[in-house]
Amino acid sequence: MSMTITENTRVRERRGAVPFFCPYHLGFKPGRRMNERRSGAVRWNAAYVDRYANHIMFCVIAILLFSVGDAIFTLKILAQGGEELNWFMAILIDQSINKFVAVKMALTALALIMLVIHHNVRIVYTIRVRHVKYAILVGYSVLIGYELYLLNLAGSL
Repeated sequence: MSMTITENTRVRERRGAVPFFCPYHLGFKPGRRMNERRSGAVRWNAAYVDRYANHIMFCVIAILLFSVGDAIFTLKILAQGGEELNWFMAILIDQSINKFVAVKMALTALALIMLVIHHNVRIVYTIRVRHVKYAILVGYSVLIGYELYLLNLAGSL
């Protein structure tokens, strides 16, 4: 009886590293687990977790930074003779600039906390709350671009 010794050539970790931007994170590619426990009678229920992915926190921090930029650019536009169209924020600006910034940041932060907690909840059949967060991020970036355009027209950049 002859024995041959073979070397173990199997790869222990077959999964590759998850890239920074992945279509699975945005919900464009649902993956293999779509038809398992997440479908059927519990399809509309949310799956709550206690640890969130890095891309969710990146989106939240970007929205908060855009909100700070929006407040700064709004005050610059008002100093150039612009007008605040949001009546609630106009009242706060008239009372105090510090109150305006504090309320604006608090409302943005509280809304983002609720959106992060419920990021897996489906609003309609294919749209989830996380898609709303990304839409808010795009909306804020467009708003910042528009405010920079207005400041450029006023010549204060």
